[in-house]
Amino acid sequence: MDYIKKQLPDSLTKTGGVMLLAGIIILALAFVFTPQRAFFDYLWIYLFMVSISVGSLALVALEYLVGATWSTPFRRITEILASMTPVLIILAIPLFFGLHDLFHWTHTEVVQNDAILKSKSSYLNVEFFSARTAFCLLAWFLFYFFITRNSERQDENGDPKYTKRNVTLSTIFAPLFVVSITITAVDWAMSLEPHWFSTMFGVYYFAGTVVAAFAATTLVSVQLKIKGYLDPRIKNNSFYSLGTLIFGFNVFWAYIAFSQFLLIWYADLPEETFWLIHRWEGSWKYVSIALIFFHFVLPFLILVGRNAKTNIGLLKFMAPWMLAAHALDLYWLIFPTLFKGNASFGWQELSFPLIVVGLTMVVFKISADKKNLIPVKDPKLQAGLDFHL
Repeated sequence: MDYIKKQLPDSLTKTGGVMLLAGIIILALAFVFTPQRAFFDYLWIYLFMVSISVGSLALVALEYLVGATWSTPFRRITEILASMTPVLIILAIPLFFGLHDLFHWTHTEVVQNDAILKSKSSYLNVEFFSARTAFCLLAWFLFYFFITRNSERQDENGDPKYTKRNVTLSTIFAPLFVVSITITAVDWAMSLEPHWFSTMFGVYYFAGTVVAAFAATTLVSVQLKIKGYLDPRIKNNSFYSLGTLIFGFNVFWAYIAFSQFLLIWYADLPEETFWLIHRWEGSWKYVSIALIFFHFVLPFLILVGRNAKTNIGLLKFMAPWMLAAHALDLYWLIFPTLFKGNASFGWQELSFPLIVVGLTMVVFKISADKKNLIPVKDPKLQAGLDFHL
């Protein structure tokens, strides 16, 4: 294997560190002047980082599970993106200081006088909520640790046993990922409106998470390809499946979103419709319309053609587009609880892009410096490099 590892530039850490510091300062000021809004911003950041890190870990597991070869040259990039998974443990801690600001069901006096919240109190209580979050974080960390360790060890001697071990781990992780991402969606997003419920909410967040993870992998891979950090045998055709999966899972996201809307609209039950009505009041109507076009209609029209999926210039544009669409989707899910009637975007929300981008850049550089950017001795690597349409 003639691939030679190239060190990523130190400017990545410096630029990311400056962005991260600026975002932390803005968020700290938000906690001083508007603490409740700051916790909502922080929740927005946390759920987006879960999508990128845990979503990337799920893509790594998916490759092992289905025995894909085309994705092998990109798998190490996905593993490096998943290296933010341990960081989630640190990110989650401050949120527990804001449970009272975020969730109505934590107010004991409210629960006692509300029959619906009282009936849900066996699930929606701080102790059980904390235990579920700890379970998800621990499970994600353990699977990240063992799967990536096996992958990196294989770089040393090329032993196929590491692939077999990861196939076994991925078989266990796949259903656990679905369950844990659903728990996260229900606990941290759906329970912001504890009177409302949707049996499709977990699948909705899952679909958005997978789109975001594929978009992040595509964006980083394209940038590394353009700047000459990837193996030169990785051609433009190699990106076809990444573009196809972004397109396919985004259609799936739209299908789930429409199905959830249609069921609520058709049943016309007051305990369900109020959630959508809040997102159709005042300026939230324009956010809802923008979400439809920005997240589905325009990406569908742009990516539907075959040539679009091998055009790395277009993918370089569409990958951050889909990440921004996922951020808008999470904003649409979270903030109507805080801003009734009209959407609001102030200086506090500037912390979101700065922290997300800055933290990702810093963690990616630190992790990438310790390993190869492609799994150099993976038995499937050559088949992946030979991929062609």
